[in-house]
Amino acid sequence: MSVEQSPVEEFSRIDSIFIRHRNALLLRGQFTPVFTDYYLHLMQHGIRQPEDLDAMLKELLAGLALHLVARPWAETVAWTVNLRAPRINVFVTGGSVAEGLTGRIFTEDVREPDRDVFYSQTTVPAQEPRTSALQVDERDPLFWVEQYYMQSEQRPARLFRHDDEVFTMVAAQPDYDEEWFAGLDAAQVERLEAEEETKRIESRRFRFHCGCELDKILPVLGTWKDRPEELFEGEEQIVIQCPRCAARYPITRDML
Repeated sequence: MSVEQSPVEEFSRIDSIFIRHRNALLLRGQFTPVFTDYYLHLMQHGIRQPEDLDAMLKELLAGLALHLVARPWAETVAWTVNLRAPRINVFVTGGSVAEGLTGRIFTEDVREPDRDVFYSQTTVPAQEPRTSALQVDERDPLFWVEQYYMQSEQRPARLFRHDDEVFTMVAAQPDYDEEWFAGLDAAQVERLEAEEETKRIESRRFRFHCGCELDKILPVLGTWKDRPEELFEGEEQIVIQCPRCAARYPITRDML
């Protein structure tokens, strides 16, 4: 399946396309640039995690990007999925204005829930954040997003995997064709632009980028400057981990 890419290779382009007569929105993107930057990030910081968790995070990043393009530009969205078995948190966040996605897997000190829960927070400048939580089933990140749409967005959405790291979301609009929507499969979704009357609305682009850096982290540690022993506990160096992307930053006493 071929999808035209952004001229800037490190960005993935997500197209927003309205399907006339079906009253549905098609969101589609090729995520190799995002996933490549993600793997470079893991290599840079010496992060290794099981293949299944790795795939889970990548697919939730793709789902988040598709969701962001279906929403207003100004929104910043963070999703956390708290799972029982394995006991982990899958965290992703991003925004269209910053053109960035980031995320990580938490495997240590994770609270064990009595059920698998999907938490969402949507932030818009000068407004109170909107939050929601719902129980999710299975171990499929794309299905989590579909469940989120039914409960929190209060409209159905279908998500599909394709070859070459292409992902698609079809989101229902008012007066959508319910029978057609329910019968969609991945092969049919690949042909939608050829078989349906469509109108391209816009394109947005994303890359895997957190924005964290040592100069931003050190001021946070300023409160420990007068009591370094409590922070270092006898060690000459500690490693601080970014809560958003798991980047590792070595900190020495003389850096405080």
